[in-house]
Amino acid sequence: MATTNDLKNGMVLDIEGQLWTVVEFQHVKPGKGPAFVRTKLKQVLTGKVIDRTFNAGVKVETAIVEKREMTFLYKEGEDFVFMDDVNFDQMTISATTVSDAANYMLENTGAIVAIHEGNPLFIELPASVALKITYTEPGLQGDRSSGGTKPATVETGIQIQVPLFIKQDEVVMVDTRDGSYQGRAN
Repeated sequence: MATTNDLKNGMVLDIEGQLWTVVEFQHVKPGKGPAFVRTKLKQVLTGKVIDRTFNAGVKVETAIVEKREMTFLYKEGEDFVFMDDVNFDQMTISATTVSDAANYMLENTGAIVAIHEGNPLFIELPASVALKITYTEPGLQGDRSSGGTKPATVETGIQIQVPLFIKQDEVVMVDTRDGSYQGRAN
């Protein structure tokens, strides 16, 4: 149990049997009336986002979520197999739990797996990953970085937009949050 005064971004709350992550919170002390806490909560399993207001000092149930560093080993059918970096235990995680993170994971990619009561909840990847471009149309003479973009397919199979001067077989940095091109990998 914690009070609404203890809320922090990333904290997981157990509200009416469902797990919610605190995305944003704001303590408000109006001129008249009691203080309150305005929050934006994201449901852990479905990704649904809601706004919720709590009175200041009210107790809220927190969920214990363990975040483990793991390595993605391989895909087995529709499921993904991860290995714990500390004790080397393997865990099979469903494709629905991995969701969009699968677009940026290669074998031996490190990730953080959030686990609640032995069940994996979601996967957190680094902010950007290096991926090799497997196909893109060749650029034209005179293409510059300030010009437009073109589609390119990376080794995980997703398509991203890259500048016109990027060639096939180059390794680029891709933002795992929105799939945007970040630059060439060093």
